[in-house]
Amino acid sequence: MTILLIKNYSRQVLSIALPAIAGLSSHIIVAIVDTAMVGRLENAKYSLAAMGIGVLATWAVTSFFSSLSTGTHVLVARREGEGDFLECRKILNTSLILSFLIGVVFGTIIFFGASSFTFLISADPIVEKLSGEYISIRFLSLPFFLMIVSYRGFFFGIGHTKIFMISGIILNIVNIFFNWVFIYGNLGAPKLGLTGAALASAIATVVDFFFYLYVTFLHYYRKKYKNPGSFNFDLKAMTQIIKLSLPVSFQNIFILVGFLSFIAIIGLIGTLEQAATQTVISSIFISLLPCFGFGIAAQTLVGNKLGLKEFENAKKLGNETLKLVTIFTLFIAFIFIVFPEFILRIITTDETIVQAAITPLRIAGFAQIFYGAAIVLANIIQTAGLTLYVMLSEVITNWIIFIPLVYLFGVVFDFGFVATWFSLPIYIISYLLLLLIKYASGKWMLKKV
Repeated sequence: MTILLIKNYSRQVLSIALPAIAGLSSHIIVAIVDTAMVGRLENAKYSLAAMGIGVLATWAVTSFFSSLSTGTHVLVARREGEGDFLECRKILNTSLILSFLIGVVFGTIIFFGASSFTFLISADPIVEKLSGEYISIRFLSLPFFLMIVSYRGFFFGIGHTKIFMISGIILNIVNIFFNWVFIYGNLGAPKLGLTGAALASAIATVVDFFFYLYVTFLHYYRKKYKNPGSFNFDLKAMTQIIKLSLPVSFQNIFILVGFLSFIAIIGLIGTLEQAATQTVISSIFISLLPCFGFGIAAQTLVGNKLGLKEFENAKKLGNETLKLVTIFTLFIAFIFIVFPEFILRIITTDETIVQAAITPLRIAGFAQIFYGAAIVLANIIQTAGLTLYVMLSEVITNWIIFIPLVYLFGVVFDFGFVATWFSLPIYIISYLLLLLIKYASGKWMLKKV
């Protein structure tokens, strides 16, 4: 593998990655705007606390089911490469019906049951009431959100990530407008506060779904992917989607629980250290978004080439994506290591927290050089249908290496707060090595999906 970039391959990767990055960024903007607009209410502390609980609950559920996008993406990318366009449409139809059914069942359960469990995560009765209302309203749109997830998988699979980018712009515009209407009671609407934010998000999700529906009825897509007969549900496609998606779902949950455990262990050291940890995590999360965009590009391009049985080109495109993502993470690492105070002061103005977080951010900056490559490799290996291998690699390194080391360094041996952060690069490099071994073997390219 040559170290230098190959112009033709780089152009292909960036044409898919850049719109995907823009789309991913737009969803972060939605969260920031919601927080900012709710934060301007009277007694905002109650609304913001309730919103934090609501967003976490929403993220936990949606991250589990969002893996339907991966299953759809992997299958569509492979069939697109094979030139089986009718099968692409069949996979989309099946994924949409499956998403709708899951969304209706779980959306209904959570809508009626949210107020029954919020007392478990909030001691304040006001926050408990507000968070229950927020969660109930947000989950009204769960069927539409999950169908959007299916559409994303389809458009990612055929390499049309610009649709995702446009969707993100529409989502932001609609969300901001209805936030203004329902949070503050404009245009004759009632002033609903936090409930208005949830309602605005639900409406924006429904509008986003109809945007995707409209796009699929455009002449280009109707002509290329038209299915003979009715809107069909294929049992074999459903089984494949679930088989590919389920390990990703559990992987997302294991990562969430793993990092919550990390934060909890840091809390045993001290509250300041816990606050500093949250600040560092917020910083690196935003910087990792482009890595997921490169992962989407790799999964699409490599999947297409595997469908064409162009194994050499598949490997070259995978290598090119790895080079591009490494250039990006090296740049980010340089900023985190050389200018940590600048980054941290964007997140918080508390100087005590900033000083405590400087060294951990530098360590995290170094670690993410390897994590960017791991994200891309994980997506490539998932393209071969090996989602279970990726999940097990994550579980082994997170739960058997990372969390025990954090506890040993921070609590058992009492090496101090900074020492616990050295567990992060050890975990990430171990995860990368497991993925690299599978990737280097080349056997994954021969696996049928």
